[in-house]
Formats: sequence, C-alpha cells, structure tokens
Amino acid sequence: MVRADGQKSRTGVRVLGRFEKNGEPFTHVALTLETGRTHQIRVHMASKGHPLLGDIVYGPSKCPITGLIGQTLHAMTLGFLHPTTNKYIEFTAPLPEYFQKLLQVLQP
Repeated sequence: MVRADGQKSRTGVRVLGRFEKNGEPFTHVALTLETGRTHQIRVHMASKGHPLLGDIVYGPSKCPITGLIGQTLHAMTLGFLHPTTNKYIEFTAPLPEYFQKLLQVLQP
C-alpha cells in the first residue's frame, strides 16, 4: 500500500480462525508489520474491508459486541534495535484475558 504522502507500507496477514456471531463474520488474524506507519494495521485492515473489531474511527461507528471497549488489537511481540547498543531486543506478552474471553464468546 502507498500512503497519500508517497510512503510505502506493508502488513503481512495470517488467518488464525473464522467465526460467526449473530449472523456477522469475524476473523482472528496475526499481523506482521514490515514497516511502521501510524495507524498502519487499522488502515490496512479497513482498506481490505476487514476493520478491527471496536475501531470506530476506521470501522463501523457501533461495535456489534456489547461491552467491548476500544479496538481489539494486541501486540504480542515487539522488537527493535536498542538506540545505544544497536543490539536487537524483543519483548513478548500473552493475549490479555479480555481478548481470550472475546475469542471464547465468538466460538460456536
């Protein structure tokens, strides 16, 4: 994808699961950013017709899942070159409980 200002951005998408709840489709995906642009994930997914659940800026103004606060986006792994040592550092975080509960709600 190329932004209006000409900067390229790339996001890899891997489907982890597909669900249907109350006649609406939902897809659990793992995304890999090859670039780091502002709102990149949210913009790419919305441009493909798959906005993040709960993202009222790039998606529907009303969330179809009651009680959800904010968009369903979790950074499982973050890595970068340390600015002083120039060594690669990586951090991981498990899926938060609210996200795990949401996936259980979407299960058939």
